[in-house]
Amino acid sequence: MQSRLNPYLNFPGTAREALEFYHRVFGGELTVNTFGDFGNPDPGLANQIMHGQLESPSGFTLMASDLPPGMAYQPGTTITISLSGDDHDELTGYWKQLSESGSVTIPLEKQMWGAEFGQCVDAYGISWLVNISPPEA
Repeated sequence: MQSRLNPYLNFPGTAREALEFYHRVFGGELTVNTFGDFGNPDPGLANQIMHGQLESPSGFTLMASDLPPGMAYQPGTTITISLSGDDHDELTGYWKQLSESGSVTIPLEKQMWGAEFGQCVDAYGISWLVNISPPEA
């Protein structure tokens, strides 16, 4: 899998509605996972979107999620850039360079969905997600 860069949008509880709208606009395949899908039984959070992804026929990729409790919704700061793929060395190299002069908000480490994942804010205030999938067999 090639590495790719795409926008990642955050919403204050309206990610499903927004993703369904973008799906109608761009077409393609929409997948969503809720916080409940990953084991969170909190009724106020279980049906919220932990991760949604739209892959359009034109090759666009749009990712989105609802903000979990404790994360403030601040319009204008609700977009993050996502780097994803399975080239561990390439993506780890990007992570090191982006995070070294910024701040790490989630350390790059193995997650419950099987990938290595981390989040940082670079020296210029841009939020980045890095998701390294295990190589395909």
